[in-house]
Amino acid sequence: MGLLTNRVERNEIKHGDHIYTYRAVFTYSHHGIYLGGSKVVHFRPERNLNLSTEASSDVYDSMSCPTFPDCGFRQPNSGVVLSCLDCFLKNGSLYCFEYGVSPSVFLAKVRGGTCTTAASDFPETVVHRAMYLLQNGFGNYDMFQNNCEDFAMYCKTGLLIVDKQGVGRSGQASSIIGAPLAAILSSPLKLLMPSPVGVATITAGMYCMSRYATDIGVRTDVIKVAVEDLAVNLGWADDNEEEVTEVEESSMTQITR
Repeated sequence: MGLLTNRVERNEIKHGDHIYTYRAVFTYSHHGIYLGGSKVVHFRPERNLNLSTEASSDVYDSMSCPTFPDCGFRQPNSGVVLSCLDCFLKNGSLYCFEYGVSPSVFLAKVRGGTCTTAASDFPETVVHRAMYLLQNGFGNYDMFQNNCEDFAMYCKTGLLIVDKQGVGRSGQASSIIGAPLAAILSSPLKLLMPSPVGVATITAGMYCMSRYATDIGVRTDVIKVAVEDLAVNLGWADDNEEEVTEVEESSMTQITR
Protein backbone atom coordinates (compact mmCIF):
# COMPACT_ATOMS: atom_id res chain seq x y z
CA MET A 1 0.00 0.00 0.00
CA GLY A 2 1.30 3.42 -0.95
CA LEU A 3 0.79 6.98 0.16
CA LEU A 4 -1.88 7.80 -2.38
CA THR A 5 -3.69 4.49 -2.65
CA ASN A 6 -4.43 1.48 -0.45
CA ARG A 7 -5.11 -0.85 -3.37
CA VAL A 8 -4.09 -4.47 -2.79
CA GLU A 9 -4.33 -7.82 -4.52
CA ARG A 10 -6.54 -10.62 -3.20
CA ASN A 11 -3.61 -12.73 -2.09
CA GLU A 12 -2.39 -9.86 0.13
CA ILE A 13 -5.40 -9.62 2.44
CA LYS A 14 -5.72 -11.67 5.64
CA HIS A 15 -8.56 -12.62 7.96
CA GLY A 16 -9.58 -9.70 10.12
CA ASP A 17 -8.59 -7.09 7.54
CA HIS A 18 -10.81 -4.06 6.97
CA ILE A 19 -11.35 -3.94 3.22
CA TYR A 20 -13.28 -1.64 0.94
CA THR A 21 -14.10 -0.94 -2.68
CA TYR A 22 -15.39 2.09 -4.53
CA ARG A 23 -18.88 2.40 -5.98
CA ALA A 24 -20.45 4.72 -8.56
CA VAL A 25 -17.19 5.79 -10.24
CA PHE A 26 -15.37 6.52 -6.96
CA THR A 27 -18.28 8.54 -5.55
CA TYR A 28 -18.24 6.58 -2.30
CA SER A 29 -16.66 3.45 -0.85
CA HIS A 30 -18.23 0.36 0.69
CA HIS A 31 -16.48 -1.29 3.66
CA GLY A 32 -16.43 -4.72 5.30
CA ILE A 33 -14.41 -7.19 7.35
CA TYR A 34 -12.63 -10.02 5.55
CA LEU A 35 -13.10 -13.36 7.32
CA GLY A 36 -10.82 -15.41 5.10
CA GLY A 37 -11.95 -18.09 2.68
CA SER A 38 -13.34 -15.45 0.29
CA LYS A 39 -15.99 -14.36 2.85
CA VAL A 40 -16.82 -10.81 3.94
CA VAL A 41 -19.15 -9.42 6.61
CA HIS A 42 -20.44 -5.93 5.90
CA PHE A 43 -23.25 -3.53 6.79
CA ARG A 44 -25.90 -2.32 4.36
CA PRO A 45 -29.05 -0.20 4.60
CA GLU A 46 -31.80 -2.68 5.35
CA ARG A 47 -34.18 -1.11 2.85
CA ASN A 48 -31.76 -1.93 -0.01
CA LEU A 49 -31.62 -5.56 1.09
CA ASN A 50 -35.39 -5.88 1.09
CA LEU A 51 -35.74 -4.75 -2.53
CA SER A 52 -36.16 -7.26 -5.32
CA THR A 53 -33.22 -8.12 -7.55
CA GLU A 54 -35.02 -6.38 -10.43
CA ALA A 55 -35.25 -3.12 -8.47
CA SER A 56 -31.69 -2.96 -7.13
CA SER A 57 -28.30 -4.36 -8.05
CA ASP A 58 -27.23 -4.06 -4.37
CA VAL A 59 -29.24 -7.13 -3.35
CA TYR A 60 -27.18 -10.25 -2.58
CA ASP A 61 -28.99 -13.29 -3.93
CA SER A 62 -27.51 -16.60 -2.75
CA MET A 63 -29.25 -18.48 -5.56
CA SER A 64 -27.33 -16.47 -8.19
CA CYS A 65 -23.90 -16.68 -6.53
CA PRO A 66 -21.78 -19.52 -7.97
CA THR A 67 -18.97 -19.09 -5.42
CA PHE A 68 -20.51 -19.25 -1.96
CA PRO A 69 -23.82 -21.02 -1.11
CA ASP A 70 -24.49 -18.79 1.92
CA CYS A 71 -23.72 -15.54 0.10
CA GLY A 72 -26.34 -13.00 1.13
CA PHE A 73 -27.07 -14.51 4.55
CA ARG A 74 -28.42 -12.10 7.14
CA GLN A 75 -30.75 -12.18 10.10
CA PRO A 76 -34.28 -10.76 9.68
CA ASN A 77 -34.44 -6.96 10.08
CA SER A 78 -30.65 -6.70 10.08
CA GLY A 79 -28.36 -4.91 7.64
CA VAL A 80 -25.29 -7.00 8.52
CA VAL A 81 -24.66 -9.36 5.61
CA LEU A 82 -22.33 -12.26 4.83
CA SER A 83 -21.10 -12.20 1.23
CA CYS A 84 -18.43 -13.74 -0.90
CA LEU A 85 -15.60 -11.46 -1.93
CA ASP A 86 -16.76 -11.36 -5.56
CA CYS A 87 -20.24 -10.12 -4.65
CA PHE A 88 -18.77 -7.61 -2.20
CA LEU A 89 -16.44 -6.13 -4.81
CA LYS A 90 -18.95 -6.28 -7.69
CA ASN A 91 -16.09 -6.06 -10.23
CA GLY A 92 -14.49 -3.19 -8.33
CA SER A 93 -10.89 -2.97 -7.15
CA LEU A 94 -9.87 -4.15 -3.68
CA TYR A 95 -8.47 -1.76 -1.06
CA CYS A 96 -7.27 -2.32 2.50
CA PHE A 97 -7.99 0.22 5.25
CA GLU A 98 -4.89 1.18 7.25
CA TYR A 99 -4.70 1.36 11.06
CA GLY A 100 -2.14 2.94 13.35
CA VAL A 101 -0.88 5.43 10.77
CA SER A 102 1.08 8.49 11.87
CA PRO A 103 -0.61 11.93 11.88
CA SER A 104 1.52 13.00 8.91
CA VAL A 105 0.39 10.02 6.82
CA PHE A 106 -3.23 10.57 7.87
CA LEU A 107 -3.13 14.20 6.77
CA ALA A 108 -1.34 13.30 3.52
CA LYS A 109 -4.21 11.05 2.47
CA VAL A 110 -6.57 13.76 1.30
CA ARG A 111 -9.55 11.46 0.82
CA GLY A 112 -11.32 10.30 3.95
CA GLY A 113 -12.28 6.69 4.63
CA THR A 114 -8.86 5.17 3.90
CA CYS A 115 -7.00 5.12 7.24
CA THR A 116 -7.02 6.01 10.94
CA THR A 117 -4.47 6.72 13.63
CA ALA A 118 -6.28 4.25 15.93
CA ALA A 119 -4.67 0.85 16.46
CA SER A 120 -6.37 -2.36 15.36
CA ASP A 121 -7.10 -5.25 17.71
CA PHE A 122 -5.97 -8.82 16.99
CA PRO A 123 -7.53 -10.48 13.91
CA GLU A 124 -9.28 -13.12 16.02
CA THR A 125 -11.01 -10.41 18.06
CA VAL A 126 -12.00 -8.55 14.88
CA VAL A 127 -13.54 -11.66 13.31
CA HIS A 128 -15.35 -12.49 16.57
CA ARG A 129 -16.99 -9.05 16.60
CA ALA A 130 -18.01 -9.31 12.95
CA MET A 131 -19.55 -12.78 13.41
CA TYR A 132 -21.35 -11.71 16.59
CA LEU A 133 -22.85 -8.70 14.81
CA LEU A 134 -23.84 -10.90 11.86
CA GLN A 135 -26.03 -12.84 14.28
CA ASN A 136 -27.22 -9.89 16.40
CA GLY A 137 -27.22 -6.87 14.08
CA PHE A 138 -25.62 -3.44 14.24
CA GLY A 139 -28.67 -1.23 14.75
CA ASN A 140 -30.16 1.05 12.13
CA TYR A 141 -28.05 2.24 9.21
CA ASP A 142 -27.29 5.97 9.22
CA MET A 143 -25.15 7.64 6.57
CA PHE A 144 -23.41 9.96 9.04
CA GLN A 145 -23.47 8.11 12.38
CA ASN A 146 -23.74 4.38 11.68
CA ASN A 147 -22.65 3.31 8.21
CA CYS A 148 -20.58 0.49 6.71
CA GLU A 149 -17.29 2.17 7.58
CA ASP A 150 -18.46 2.68 11.19
CA PHE A 151 -19.26 -1.04 11.33
CA ALA A 152 -15.86 -2.11 10.05
CA MET A 153 -14.00 0.34 12.30
CA TYR A 154 -15.87 -0.87 15.37
CA CYS A 155 -15.01 -4.48 14.50
CA LYS A 156 -11.35 -3.50 14.18
CA THR A 157 -11.05 -1.34 17.29
CA GLY A 158 -14.01 -1.93 19.60
CA LEU A 159 -14.24 1.85 20.00
CA LEU A 160 -17.63 3.49 20.44
CA ILE A 161 -18.33 7.22 20.33
CA VAL A 162 -20.09 8.46 23.47
CA ASP A 163 -21.59 11.56 21.83
CA LYS A 164 -24.42 10.11 19.76
CA GLN A 165 -25.26 13.54 18.31
CA GLY A 166 -21.89 14.02 16.62
CA VAL A 167 -20.25 12.51 13.55
CA GLY A 168 -19.58 8.78 13.74
CA ARG A 169 -16.29 6.97 13.21
CA SER A 170 -16.55 7.15 9.42
CA GLY A 171 -13.83 9.07 7.59
CA GLN A 172 -16.15 9.45 4.60
CA ALA A 173 -18.76 11.22 6.74
CA SER A 174 -16.08 13.49 8.19
CA SER A 175 -14.94 14.39 4.68
CA ILE A 176 -18.47 15.20 3.54
CA ILE A 177 -18.97 17.53 6.49
CA GLY A 178 -15.39 18.83 6.64
CA ALA A 179 -15.15 20.09 3.06
CA PRO A 180 -18.11 22.51 3.18
CA LEU A 181 -17.14 23.58 6.70
CA ALA A 182 -13.60 24.41 5.59
CA ALA A 183 -14.94 26.41 2.66
CA ILE A 184 -17.26 28.41 4.91
CA LEU A 185 -14.57 29.12 7.51
CA SER A 186 -12.03 30.19 4.90
CA SER A 187 -14.40 32.43 2.91
CA PRO A 188 -13.64 35.58 5.00
CA LEU A 189 -9.96 35.14 4.09
CA LYS A 190 -10.78 36.05 0.49
CA LEU A 191 -11.09 39.64 1.63
CA LEU A 192 -7.64 39.59 3.22
CA MET A 193 -5.80 37.30 0.84
CA PRO A 194 -6.16 38.24 -2.85
CA SER A 195 -4.24 35.21 -4.09
CA PRO A 196 -6.54 32.26 -5.02
CA VAL A 197 -3.66 29.88 -4.34
CA GLY A 198 -3.33 31.17 -0.79
CA VAL A 199 -7.05 30.80 -0.11
CA ALA A 200 -7.04 27.29 -1.58
CA THR A 201 -4.08 26.32 0.60
CA ILE A 202 -5.79 27.59 3.76
CA THR A 203 -9.04 25.83 2.82
CA ALA A 204 -7.22 22.54 2.20
CA GLY A 205 -5.45 22.86 5.53
CA MET A 206 -8.71 23.46 7.40
CA TYR A 207 -10.28 20.47 5.63
CA CYS A 208 -7.44 18.15 6.64
CA MET A 209 -7.47 19.37 10.24
CA SER A 210 -11.24 18.88 10.50
CA ARG A 211 -10.80 15.29 9.33
CA TYR A 212 -7.98 14.71 11.81
CA ALA A 213 -9.99 16.16 14.70
CA THR A 214 -12.80 13.64 14.09
CA ASP A 215 -10.53 10.61 13.74
CA ILE A 216 -11.23 8.00 16.44
CA GLY A 217 -7.52 7.74 17.16
CA VAL A 218 -7.41 11.29 18.56
CA ARG A 219 -10.98 11.87 19.79
CA THR A 220 -11.57 12.00 23.53
CA ASP A 221 -15.25 10.97 23.40
CA VAL A 222 -14.61 7.30 22.57
CA ILE A 223 -14.74 4.27 24.85
CA LYS A 224 -13.89 0.60 24.41
CA VAL A 225 -17.06 -1.50 24.42
CA ALA A 226 -17.28 -5.28 24.28
CA VAL A 227 -19.40 -6.47 21.38
CA GLU A 228 -21.67 -8.34 23.80
CA ASP A 229 -22.46 -5.02 25.52
CA LEU A 230 -22.91 -3.01 22.33
CA ALA A 231 -26.72 -3.24 22.27
CA VAL A 232 -27.00 -1.83 25.80
CA ASN A 233 -24.60 1.06 25.11
CA LEU A 234 -26.41 2.06 21.92
CA GLY A 235 -29.90 1.64 23.36
CA TRP A 236 -30.91 -1.28 21.14
CA ALA A 237 -31.83 -3.36 24.19
CA ASP A 238 -34.30 -0.69 25.30
CA ASP A 239 -35.89 -0.65 21.86
CA ASN A 240 -36.28 -4.44 21.95
CA GLU A 241 -37.83 -4.29 25.40
CA GLU A 242 -40.33 -1.68 24.20
CA GLU A 243 -41.28 -3.89 21.25
CA VAL A 244 -41.80 -6.88 23.56
CA THR A 245 -43.91 -4.76 25.93
CA GLU A 246 -46.09 -3.54 23.04
CA VAL A 247 -46.65 -7.12 21.87
CA GLU A 248 -47.55 -8.26 25.40
CA GLU A 249 -49.98 -5.35 25.88
CA SER A 250 -51.61 -6.10 22.53
CA SER A 251 -51.99 -9.77 23.49
CA MET A 252 -53.55 -8.86 26.84
CA THR A 253 -56.02 -6.51 25.11
CA GLN A 254 -57.13 -9.26 22.76
CA ILE A 255 -57.57 -11.70 25.66
CA THR A 256 -59.72 -9.27 27.68
CA ARG A 257 -61.95 -8.78 24.66
